[in-house]
Amino acid sequence: MKIGILVREETMQICTGKGCLNAFLQRKDSFARYDEELELLAFTHTGGDLNRKIKNMIQSGIEGVHLSSCLRARSPDYASLLERLSEHFTVVGYTHGPEVRIGQK
Repeated sequence: MKIGILVREETMQICTGKGCLNAFLQRKDSFARYDEELELLAFTHTGGDLNRKIKNMIQSGIEGVHLSSCLRARSPDYASLLERLSEHFTVVGYTHGPEVRIGQK
């Protein structure tokens, strides 16, 4: 399965992506759900021309997009982003850590 990971633009100013990439490479947390071979084709932030990024991911054959855990925790646009991406991809709302945040329904 071809996947992409989208992270929070502001977080990328200080983050190396280690948590997201470790979860992907070790097949843990949000990536434990997959039995098939995974191919990471996009690791980018939500800033810039997001419509073009979505178009490029579609053209690359990406089927699933994981939203980073920092995006879930800190982005006021998280819900609308999840809805927007769901029009084109299977979306998983986190990368590493617990699937459900404390206080989340």
